[in-house]
Amino acid sequence: MGDGSITPRFGNMKALLGIVAGAGASYGLYKLISGGSFKRNKKSAATQSPGVRNRETIDVTLQPGSLLARVSGLDVVCPRPVDVASADIIHQSPGNIDPQHLKMLLSCLQTSNNPPDRCRILLTLGNCAAFTVNQNLIREFEGIHTIAGFLSDPVAEVRVQTLNALNNLCMNIQNQEHIKIYVPQVLELIEMSPVNSDLQLAALRLLTNLSVTDKHQHLLKESITLLLSLLVVTIEELQVQTLKVLVNLSSNPDMMDDIVQAPAPASVVLLFDARTAPAVLLRLLTFAGNLKDWRPSAQVADELRRKQDCLFRVMLDESSQLHSRLVQLLSHPDGEIQSQVARILT
Repeated sequence: MGDGSITPRFGNMKALLGIVAGAGASYGLYKLISGGSFKRNKKSAATQSPGVRNRETIDVTLQPGSLLARVSGLDVVCPRPVDVASADIIHQSPGNIDPQHLKMLLSCLQTSNNPPDRCRILLTLGNCAAFTVNQNLIREFEGIHTIAGFLSDPVAEVRVQTLNALNNLCMNIQNQEHIKIYVPQVLELIEMSPVNSDLQLAALRLLTNLSVTDKHQHLLKESITLLLSLLVVTIEELQVQTLKVLVNLSSNPDMMDDIVQAPAPASVVLLFDARTAPAVLLRLLTFAGNLKDWRPSAQVADELRRKQDCLFRVMLDESSQLHSRLVQLLSHPDGEIQSQVARILT
Protein backbone atom coordinates (compact mmCIF):
# COMPACT_ATOMS: atom_id res chain seq x y z
CA MET A 1 0.00 0.00 0.00
CA GLY A 2 1.63 3.24 -1.11
CA ASP A 3 1.46 6.82 0.09
CA GLY A 4 -1.48 7.69 -2.13
CA SER A 5 -3.80 5.06 -0.68
CA ILE A 6 -2.95 5.51 2.99
CA THR A 7 -2.92 9.25 3.46
CA PRO A 8 -6.38 10.05 2.06
CA ARG A 9 -7.91 7.26 4.12
CA PHE A 10 -6.76 8.67 7.43
CA GLY A 11 -6.66 12.33 6.61
CA ASN A 12 -3.14 13.29 7.58
CA MET A 13 0.15 12.01 8.89
CA LYS A 14 -0.75 12.74 12.51
CA ALA A 15 -3.75 10.45 12.34
CA LEU A 16 -1.70 7.69 10.75
CA LEU A 17 0.98 7.96 13.40
CA GLY A 18 -1.65 7.81 16.11
CA ILE A 19 -3.10 4.59 14.70
CA VAL A 20 -0.07 2.42 15.27
CA ALA A 21 1.71 4.35 17.98
CA GLY A 22 0.06 2.29 20.68
CA ALA A 23 1.63 -0.76 19.08
CA GLY A 24 5.01 0.82 19.63
CA ALA A 25 5.71 1.70 16.02
CA SER A 26 4.60 5.24 15.19
CA TYR A 27 8.07 6.35 14.31
CA GLY A 28 8.69 3.21 12.28
CA LEU A 29 5.51 3.62 10.24
CA TYR A 30 6.31 7.29 9.71
CA LYS A 31 9.56 6.14 8.18
CA LEU A 32 7.67 3.60 6.10
CA ILE A 33 5.30 6.20 4.67
CA SER A 34 7.94 8.86 4.17
CA GLY A 35 10.28 6.47 2.40
CA GLY A 36 12.94 6.71 5.09
CA SER A 37 14.74 3.81 6.65
CA PHE A 38 15.63 3.08 10.22
CA LYS A 39 19.21 2.99 11.40
CA ARG A 40 21.14 0.01 12.55
CA ASN A 41 24.05 0.03 14.91
CA LYS A 42 26.57 -2.76 14.91
CA LYS A 43 27.72 -3.82 18.32
CA SER A 44 31.43 -3.37 18.67
CA ALA A 45 33.57 -6.45 18.89
CA ALA A 46 34.65 -5.41 22.36
CA THR A 47 31.11 -5.80 23.70
CA GLN A 48 30.59 -9.28 22.26
CA SER A 49 31.03 -12.45 24.25
CA PRO A 50 33.77 -14.74 22.92
CA GLY A 51 32.60 -16.81 20.00
CA VAL A 52 29.49 -14.73 19.40
CA ARG A 53 29.15 -13.06 16.05
CA ASN A 54 28.50 -9.35 15.80
CA ARG A 55 24.79 -8.63 15.57
CA GLU A 56 22.94 -5.73 14.08
CA THR A 57 20.17 -4.27 16.18
CA ILE A 58 17.41 -1.85 15.39
CA ASP A 59 18.15 1.59 16.79
CA VAL A 60 15.15 2.00 19.09
CA THR A 61 14.35 3.29 22.55
CA LEU A 62 12.66 0.89 24.96
CA GLN A 63 9.96 1.81 27.43
CA PRO A 64 11.46 0.38 30.64
CA GLY A 65 9.21 -2.04 32.47
CA SER A 66 6.47 -2.00 29.84
CA LEU A 67 4.55 -5.16 29.04
CA LEU A 68 5.73 -5.29 25.45
CA ALA A 69 9.35 -4.87 26.48
CA ARG A 70 9.03 -8.14 28.39
CA VAL A 71 7.09 -10.21 25.86
CA SER A 72 9.34 -12.69 24.03
CA GLY A 73 12.28 -10.31 24.27
CA LEU A 74 10.90 -8.06 21.54
CA ASP A 75 12.25 -4.54 21.27
CA VAL A 76 9.57 -1.89 21.55
CA VAL A 77 9.79 1.33 19.59
CA CYS A 78 9.17 4.28 21.86
CA PRO A 79 6.58 6.58 20.27
CA ARG A 80 7.87 10.05 19.47
CA PRO A 81 5.08 12.62 19.77
CA VAL A 82 4.58 14.81 16.72
CA ASP A 83 2.93 17.51 18.80
CA VAL A 84 0.94 17.97 21.99
CA ALA A 85 -2.39 17.41 20.23
CA SER A 86 -1.44 13.93 19.05
CA ALA A 87 0.42 12.87 22.20
CA ASP A 88 -2.63 11.25 23.80
CA ILE A 89 -3.27 9.14 20.70
CA ILE A 90 0.37 8.11 20.41
CA HIS A 91 0.35 6.57 23.89
CA GLN A 92 -2.67 4.34 23.31
CA SER A 93 -2.44 0.71 24.40
CA PRO A 94 -1.57 -1.83 21.66
CA GLY A 95 -4.55 -3.81 22.93
CA ASN A 96 -6.86 -1.07 21.64
CA ILE A 97 -5.65 -0.98 18.04
CA ASP A 98 -8.56 -1.08 15.59
CA PRO A 99 -9.11 -4.11 13.33
CA GLN A 100 -8.79 -2.04 10.16
CA HIS A 101 -5.38 -0.89 11.28
CA LEU A 102 -4.19 -4.48 11.62
CA LYS A 103 -5.48 -5.11 8.10
CA MET A 104 -3.55 -2.09 6.91
CA LEU A 105 -0.33 -3.35 8.49
CA LEU A 106 -0.73 -6.80 6.93
CA SER A 107 -1.36 -5.19 3.56
CA CYS A 108 1.72 -2.99 3.91
CA LEU A 109 3.77 -6.04 4.85
CA GLN A 110 2.76 -7.86 1.68
CA THR A 111 3.56 -4.93 -0.60
CA SER A 112 6.76 -3.64 1.00
CA ASN A 113 9.95 -4.11 -1.01
CA ASN A 114 12.21 -2.57 1.61
CA PRO A 115 13.73 -4.93 4.25
CA PRO A 116 13.95 -2.28 7.02
CA ASP A 117 10.28 -1.44 6.45
CA ARG A 118 9.33 -5.12 6.62
CA CYS A 119 11.23 -5.42 9.91
CA ARG A 120 9.41 -2.43 11.34
CA ILE A 121 5.98 -3.72 10.31
CA LEU A 122 6.71 -7.20 11.67
CA LEU A 123 7.92 -5.65 14.92
CA THR A 124 4.66 -3.73 15.21
CA LEU A 125 2.54 -6.80 14.46
CA GLY A 126 4.55 -8.79 16.99
CA ASN A 127 3.90 -6.18 19.66
CA CYS A 128 0.20 -6.15 18.81
CA ALA A 129 0.19 -9.95 19.09
CA ALA A 130 1.02 -9.68 22.79
CA PHE A 131 -2.73 -9.16 23.31
CA THR A 132 -5.37 -11.88 22.94
CA VAL A 133 -7.81 -9.72 21.00
CA ASN A 134 -5.16 -8.99 18.37
CA GLN A 135 -4.00 -12.61 18.29
CA ASN A 136 -7.53 -13.60 17.30
CA LEU A 137 -7.93 -10.79 14.78
CA ILE A 138 -4.64 -11.56 13.04
CA ARG A 139 -5.70 -15.20 12.72
CA GLU A 140 -9.13 -14.23 11.37
CA PHE A 141 -7.50 -11.94 8.80
CA GLU A 142 -5.28 -14.87 7.69
CA GLY A 143 -2.38 -12.82 8.93
CA ILE A 144 -0.54 -15.81 10.40
CA HIS A 145 0.17 -17.21 6.95
CA THR A 146 1.03 -13.75 5.65
CA ILE A 147 3.57 -13.29 8.44
CA ALA A 148 4.95 -16.83 8.18
CA GLY A 149 5.64 -16.26 4.50
CA PHE A 150 8.60 -14.13 5.56
CA LEU A 151 10.36 -17.09 7.20
CA SER A 152 12.07 -17.48 3.84
CA ASP A 153 12.95 -13.80 3.45
CA PRO A 154 16.57 -13.42 2.29
CA VAL A 155 17.28 -10.86 5.03
CA ALA A 156 18.14 -12.44 8.39
CA GLU A 157 16.66 -9.62 10.49
CA VAL A 158 13.32 -9.98 8.69
CA ARG A 159 13.29 -13.69 9.53
CA VAL A 160 14.07 -12.88 13.17
CA GLN A 161 11.16 -10.44 13.42
CA THR A 162 8.92 -12.98 11.68
CA LEU A 163 9.79 -15.60 14.30
CA ASN A 164 9.22 -13.10 17.11
CA ALA A 165 5.76 -12.24 15.78
CA LEU A 166 4.86 -15.92 15.37
CA ASN A 167 6.11 -16.58 18.89
CA ASN A 168 3.65 -14.10 20.37
CA LEU A 169 0.86 -15.39 18.15
CA CYS A 170 1.71 -18.91 19.34
CA MET A 171 0.64 -18.03 22.88
CA ASN A 172 -2.91 -18.46 21.55
CA ILE A 173 -3.89 -22.16 21.42
CA GLN A 174 -6.06 -21.70 18.33
CA ASN A 175 -3.19 -20.00 16.53
CA GLN A 176 -0.94 -22.99 17.18
CA GLU A 177 -3.05 -25.03 14.78
CA HIS A 178 -2.03 -22.62 12.02
CA ILE A 179 1.58 -22.19 13.11
CA LYS A 180 2.40 -25.90 13.51
CA ILE A 181 2.69 -26.41 9.75
CA TYR A 182 5.78 -24.21 9.76
CA VAL A 183 7.70 -26.34 12.29
CA PRO A 184 9.85 -28.04 9.59
CA GLN A 185 10.83 -24.62 8.25
CA VAL A 186 11.64 -23.35 11.75
CA LEU A 187 13.82 -26.40 12.43
CA GLU A 188 15.62 -25.85 9.15
CA LEU A 189 16.33 -22.25 10.18
CA ILE A 190 17.89 -23.50 13.41
CA GLU A 191 20.03 -26.02 11.57
CA MET A 192 21.18 -23.71 8.78
CA SER A 193 21.65 -20.48 10.75
CA PRO A 194 24.97 -19.41 12.28
CA VAL A 195 25.56 -20.85 15.75
CA ASN A 196 24.51 -18.48 18.55
CA SER A 197 22.61 -16.28 16.12
CA ASP A 198 19.48 -14.29 16.86
CA LEU A 199 17.73 -16.52 14.33
CA GLN A 200 18.43 -19.64 16.37
CA LEU A 201 17.29 -17.98 19.57
CA ALA A 202 14.04 -16.68 18.07
CA ALA A 203 13.28 -20.07 16.52
CA LEU A 204 13.88 -21.87 19.82
CA ARG A 205 11.55 -19.46 21.61
CA LEU A 206 8.82 -20.31 19.14
CA LEU A 207 9.39 -24.05 19.60
CA THR A 208 9.27 -23.58 23.38
CA ASN A 209 5.78 -22.08 23.23
CA LEU A 210 4.62 -24.66 20.71
CA SER A 211 5.84 -27.55 22.90
CA VAL A 212 4.29 -26.42 26.19
CA THR A 213 1.38 -28.83 25.69
CA ASP A 214 1.55 -32.42 24.45
CA LYS A 215 -0.52 -31.73 21.36
CA HIS A 216 2.24 -30.71 18.94
CA GLN A 217 5.31 -32.25 20.57
CA HIS A 218 5.36 -35.15 18.11
CA LEU A 219 6.36 -32.65 15.43
CA LEU A 220 9.75 -32.34 17.15
CA LYS A 221 10.58 -36.03 17.59
CA GLU A 222 13.00 -35.96 14.66
CA SER A 223 14.80 -32.92 16.07
CA ILE A 224 16.09 -34.38 19.35
CA THR A 225 19.63 -34.86 18.04
CA LEU A 226 19.68 -31.29 16.72
CA LEU A 227 18.61 -29.95 20.11
CA LEU A 228 21.16 -32.06 21.99
CA SER A 229 23.89 -30.89 19.63
CA LEU A 230 23.00 -27.26 20.29
CA LEU A 231 23.63 -27.81 23.99
CA VAL A 232 27.33 -28.45 23.45
CA VAL A 233 28.10 -25.67 20.96
CA THR A 234 26.01 -22.67 22.02
CA ILE A 235 26.27 -19.92 24.60
CA GLU A 236 24.28 -19.89 27.84
CA GLU A 237 21.25 -18.03 26.49
CA LEU A 238 20.69 -20.56 23.72
CA GLN A 239 21.48 -23.49 26.01
CA VAL A 240 18.72 -22.36 28.37
CA GLN A 241 16.23 -21.97 25.52
CA THR A 242 17.17 -25.36 24.06
CA LEU A 243 16.71 -27.01 27.43
CA LYS A 244 13.28 -25.45 27.83
CA VAL A 245 12.22 -27.34 24.71
CA LEU A 246 13.89 -30.59 25.86
CA VAL A 247 12.28 -30.35 29.30
CA ASN A 248 8.87 -29.84 27.69
CA LEU A 249 9.35 -32.87 25.46
CA SER A 250 10.75 -35.11 28.21
CA SER A 251 7.75 -34.33 30.42
CA ASN A 252 5.62 -36.33 27.99
CA PRO A 253 5.99 -40.13 28.47
CA ASP A 254 4.85 -40.67 24.88
CA MET A 255 7.95 -38.83 23.65
CA MET A 256 10.44 -40.76 25.74
CA ASP A 257 11.12 -43.58 23.27
CA ASP A 258 12.11 -41.06 20.60
CA ILE A 259 14.25 -39.09 23.05
CA VAL A 260 16.32 -41.93 24.53
CA GLN A 261 17.14 -43.56 21.20
CA ALA A 262 18.14 -40.32 19.47
CA PRO A 263 21.86 -40.04 18.63
CA ALA A 264 23.52 -37.72 21.14
CA PRO A 265 26.97 -36.15 21.44
CA ALA A 266 28.92 -37.84 24.23
CA SER A 267 30.02 -34.42 25.48
CA VAL A 268 26.49 -33.66 26.72
CA VAL A 269 27.35 -35.40 29.97
CA LEU A 270 30.29 -33.02 30.49
CA LEU A 271 27.81 -30.20 31.08
CA PHE A 272 26.94 -31.75 34.44
CA ASP A 273 29.73 -29.77 36.04
CA ALA A 274 30.01 -27.14 38.76
CA ARG A 275 31.43 -24.71 36.20
CA THR A 276 28.25 -24.84 34.11
CA ALA A 277 26.03 -21.78 34.54
CA PRO A 278 23.38 -22.45 37.23
CA ALA A 279 20.52 -21.51 34.88
CA VAL A 280 21.73 -24.17 32.45
CA LEU A 281 22.58 -26.76 35.08
CA LEU A 282 19.18 -26.56 36.79
CA ARG A 283 17.38 -27.27 33.52
CA LEU A 284 19.85 -30.02 32.66
CA LEU A 285 19.05 -31.67 35.96
CA THR A 286 15.32 -31.35 35.32
CA PHE A 287 15.83 -32.99 31.92
CA ALA A 288 17.96 -35.75 33.48
CA GLY A 289 15.35 -36.27 36.19
CA ASN A 290 12.65 -36.75 33.57
CA LEU A 291 14.84 -39.31 31.81
CA LYS A 292 15.55 -41.14 35.06
CA ASP A 293 11.83 -41.40 35.78
CA TRP A 294 11.43 -43.43 32.60
CA ARG A 295 11.58 -47.16 33.29
CA PRO A 296 12.29 -49.31 30.22
CA SER A 297 11.77 -53.04 30.22
CA ALA A 298 14.89 -55.22 30.28
CA GLN A 299 14.36 -56.07 26.62
CA VAL A 300 14.08 -52.42 25.58
CA ALA A 301 17.15 -51.50 27.63
CA ASP A 302 19.18 -54.24 25.92
CA GLU A 303 18.10 -53.01 22.51
CA LEU A 304 19.08 -49.45 23.39
CA ARG A 305 22.51 -50.55 24.60
CA ARG A 306 23.16 -51.87 21.12
CA LYS A 307 22.46 -48.43 19.64
CA GLN A 308 25.82 -46.76 19.62
CA ASP A 309 25.88 -43.10 20.72
CA CYS A 310 22.17 -42.93 21.55
CA LEU A 311 21.09 -40.75 24.48
CA PHE A 312 20.29 -43.81 26.57
CA ARG A 313 23.93 -44.92 26.48
CA VAL A 314 25.22 -41.40 27.06
CA MET A 315 23.05 -40.61 30.09
CA LEU A 316 21.13 -43.63 31.36
CA ASP A 317 23.24 -46.73 30.83
CA GLU A 318 25.35 -48.14 33.66
CA SER A 319 28.44 -47.27 31.64
CA SER A 320 27.50 -43.57 31.58
CA GLN A 321 29.60 -41.01 33.46
CA LEU A 322 26.45 -39.23 34.58
CA HIS A 323 26.15 -40.94 37.96
CA SER A 324 29.67 -40.02 39.10
CA ARG A 325 29.20 -36.45 37.92
CA LEU A 326 25.93 -36.14 39.81
CA VAL A 327 27.64 -37.30 43.00
CA GLN A 328 30.20 -34.52 42.62
CA LEU A 329 27.39 -31.97 42.23
CA LEU A 330 26.04 -32.84 45.68
CA SER A 331 28.57 -30.34 47.02
CA HIS A 332 27.50 -27.57 44.64
CA PRO A 333 27.14 -24.21 46.46
CA ASP A 334 23.64 -23.68 45.01
CA GLY A 335 21.10 -25.30 47.33
CA GLU A 336 18.51 -25.78 44.59
CA ILE A 337 21.02 -27.65 42.46
CA GLN A 338 21.90 -29.86 45.43
CA SER A 339 18.22 -30.68 45.92
CA GLN A 340 17.74 -31.54 42.26
CA VAL A 341 20.78 -33.83 42.30
CA ALA A 342 19.63 -35.56 45.48
CA ARG A 343 16.20 -36.18 43.95
CA ILE A 344 17.74 -37.83 40.89
CA LEU A 345 20.11 -40.01 42.91
CA THR A 346 17.46 -41.32 45.31
